[in-house]
Amino acid sequence: MSVSGERQDRPGPADGGEHACRPPGRGGRRVSRRVSRWGGRRTGRRDGGRGRDSGQTAIEFVGVFPLIILLLVALWQCALIGYTFSLAGNAADVGARVGTTAPYAQETRCIRAAKEDLPNAWSGKAEVDCVRERGLYRAIVKLHVPVLVPGVLNFPFPVEGNATSVKES
Repeated sequence: MSVSGERQDRPGPADGGEHACRPPGRGGRRVSRRVSRWGGRRTGRRDGGRGRDSGQTAIEFVGVFPLIILLLVALWQCALIGYTFSLAGNAADVGARVGTTAPYAQETRCIRAAKEDLPNAWSGKAEVDCVRERGLYRAIVKLHVPVLVPGVLNFPFPVEGNATSVKES
């Protein structure tokens, strides 16, 4: 119906004219109103229009996988460096404390105490130095940082831990 209330010349769907699914000007061709279960329109293809991209995810994974592995290796190496710093500081602290309280053979006891709690991979090449300084007892522990697997290969630079304790009379 027009604005004035009169009927138009062209019959509508209620009058048996064009079908509701056929928009005007399409030459009677039916427009599909079916929707696929994934929310998009059906394309008439069984794979939903994704035939060309069937291996894309696998190829992308193969390309990104080495980067993921490299990132994990770098994170593991950073964890080993941090653990080595922690071990060196703790060993120096224990060595200085034992060297301060020992009544005799202070240097020998300091070195033994500093190496006692170290894991085998670190204790083999550990360098411990214990010295007396003006009422203080200092322990310096140098450990080598392992490359990926402790006990197999070490970096050439050492990590140093220092600790000082007051000499008791």
